[in-house]
Amino acid sequence: MIPGGGQPNMQQLLQQAQKMQQDLAAAQEELARTEVEGQAGGGLVRATVTGSGELRALVIDPKAVDPEDTETLADLVVAAVQAANENAQALQQQKLGPLAQGLGGGSGTPGLPF
Repeated sequence: MIPGGGQPNMQQLLQQAQKMQQDLAAAQEELARTEVEGQAGGGLVRATVTGSGELRALVIDPKAVDPEDTETLADLVVAAVQAANENAQALQQQKLGPLAQGLGGGSGTPGLPF
């Protein structure tokens, strides 16, 4: 028989939840500092975003600039930003995925708001 009527140690559960929240916050801060790149047109357009998806830089090779065809350049910019954001999402999943599962992505902890 478990002492205390089989109730989990609430202090221990709260400490675990607090640690998970701290780990999650630390991972989110790291994502905000980490930069990833996406490119299009064989590298003619490169976009750099943070791991949290904030656009930080856009580099356009002069060879990609044709005043008669701005639509292609716009498409390359959009594609590079999308590629960078996909890389940021992959990084988010890598960094936050295990933490999110611990915060309720599996069986969860009844009574806790996450």
